[in-house]
Amino acid sequence: MKKLINQLHLNFVAVFTVLSIQLAAQPAAEPRPDYSALIKSHIYIDYKKMYRPPSGALRFPFLTPGSNQYDNVLWDWDSWLSNVALRQILTDVGTEADSKEAIEYEQGCVLNFLSYGDWDGYIPIVIWEDSNPRDVDPKEIYKMNMHKPVLAQHAAFLCKMHDGNAEWLREKFYYLQAFVNNYKAHHRDKNTGLYYWQTDVAIGVDNDPCTFFRPNGSSASIYLNCLMYRELLAMVYLANCLDIPEVGKEFEQDAANLKAAVQEHCWDERDGFFYSVDLNLRPVTNATDHSLGKEFVIHAGYPRDYNCLIQRIEVWSGFLALWSGIATPGQAERVVREHFADPNTFNSPSGVRTLSKMEKMYSMRASANPSNWRGPIWGISNYMVFRGLVRYGFENEARELAVKTVNLFGRDFEENGALHEYYEPGTGEPLLNKGFQNWNYLIVNMLAWMEGRPIIEEF
Repeated sequence: MKKLINQLHLNFVAVFTVLSIQLAAQPAAEPRPDYSALIKSHIYIDYKKMYRPPSGALRFPFLTPGSNQYDNVLWDWDSWLSNVALRQILTDVGTEADSKEAIEYEQGCVLNFLSYGDWDGYIPIVIWEDSNPRDVDPKEIYKMNMHKPVLAQHAAFLCKMHDGNAEWLREKFYYLQAFVNNYKAHHRDKNTGLYYWQTDVAIGVDNDPCTFFRPNGSSASIYLNCLMYRELLAMVYLANCLDIPEVGKEFEQDAANLKAAVQEHCWDERDGFFYSVDLNLRPVTNATDHSLGKEFVIHAGYPRDYNCLIQRIEVWSGFLALWSGIATPGQAERVVREHFADPNTFNSPSGVRTLSKMEKMYSMRASANPSNWRGPIWGISNYMVFRGLVRYGFENEARELAVKTVNLFGRDFEENGALHEYYEPGTGEPLLNKGFQNWNYLIVNMLAWMEGRPIIEEF
């Protein structure tokens, strides 16, 4: 009898779990009708606050994320994604004159970074108005993180917006090639073919447990590798725009190799998810060990024959395999059904938790240094997961996430008159940094998709 009761209990738990996931995957309720108009009214008026003239170390006009914390500073992936939102705004309400006015600020983001390029391939992560971005020790640059691999994507996005015109980039394209070559030569593990962070400094997803306070050079982050895959494809596109297709073919092969490496090392068939991997393994040697009382080649009979260890830590960036196009259709199906739809891990009333609720590191503490990516809802993670869902045809799930994001931001505008950097998943309460524009403005791209209007997408 006891055995029967235990089995019934297990069956009940299994059924309850399946039902919970199915309920979470149902399309969300419609967004509040007034929220769409409210969001547009704020963003359509405010967007030019992102424009900044040249100043100090910033030699070209540029886009800034907004809010006092980010004023007069040019950040790498922030400016790229803010630009994607800006082009949607201009598509929605801009005049031809508005569109032309924006070009110098958009191209200036890329040109500011490339103006500090050199043969060594180092490009800074951020340019402060009163800084010297090349004031770094040449002996140390290959041990430092640099601009995230989104610079070619930003340039390709702008070229695509203007019918493939890349002439504005031709003079500096060498520095862009050197930048990507730097990543390949100095930030790539030769054994696995995966790219890794040098340190946990300024990685974009600040305190991702897969990298945060981990040994230097040990984190082959799924986030970094998905960005790099798209960066390599952007280099192919730019080379073709500049009529140097042979250069593009090399980057195309690099992209294919990286995709295969992510499939081999980052996909976990057991869990149906993409993870970061740990490279922090001692080298295989034939060193003699004397601790056992006589000469002995330790582990000589069967030394390590694997090159990394998967980090089974459920981080939102596993969904970037859909955004980047690395996932197979079957893998995408598992990622969506088993992870996106699960309220016990990622699925929340406000969107996608940046760290699974089941992880021991899950935290809602407000923090600015580092910014907290250990669970709170960010506008950019919601957006990039949304784009991946759309790419693979999960339209109900994409709509669910878009509706949640509209309601989250609409409520913030309604109650606080501005957006914030990140939010509590259950209640949607803002946690930090009132006035944060940046990639939050990608909500207008989500609205365009929901409303069946022309959509601007990142490259």
